Amino acid sequence: MARLNLSKTQLAKEKRNLAMYRQYLPSLDLKRQQLTAERNKTQARIAEIELEIRRRIEGIGTAIPMLADKNVDLEGLVTLKAGKIGQRSVVGERLPILQEIEVEIAPYGYMVRPHWVDLVAERLKEVLRLQVEAQVTRQQVALLGAATTKVTQRVNLFDKVLIPRARTNIRRIDIALGDLERAAVVNSKIAKRSRRGKAA
Repeated sequence: MARLNLSKTQLAKEKRNLAMYRQYLPSLDLKRQQLTAERNKTQARIAEIELEIRRRIEGIGTAIPMLADKNVDLEGLVTLKAGKIGQRSVVGERLPILQEIEVEIAPYGYMVRPHWVDLVAERLKEVLRLQVEAQVTRQQVALLGAATTKVTQRVNLFDKVLIPRARTNIRRIDIALGDLERAAVVNSKIAKRSRRGKAA
């Protein structure tokens, strides 16, 4: 740590720094709270999506009991062809959002496969969309977690390091300047007495 300059200029600088730190700290803390709230909300959304995926998959089996027929091959029936990911800003952080996906249903002969395969394809298409949405939402949680950690570190830096250091520096400079002023007054009185003594 650099040696502290015990001057009025340094005192003014430390007071300016302290005022600036106190000004920025509340906005940083607010950003941290907003990021934490958004991360919690996004984690809750992941849980909702995963529950919906399980519900839909179970619903397919319940609604279409013919799926138990292992002779009908459904492998590769539904595949993700393309997805469009956009961005949204949350408290200055850019997060990915799922805008749209393009799902491809493999062509199959209507005479070769049973009629219920159409319904299975539609349901699997919905499940695939939810799975992609869950993946994008997990990315959002990871980005929000990293941003929250970064802002928390800044809040701690201001609150636990910079502000206490500025206060300590101001106190040290005030004491040193007070000592110098007293020493100057004492020296002035001694010099005044000395002049009177010489004049007498």
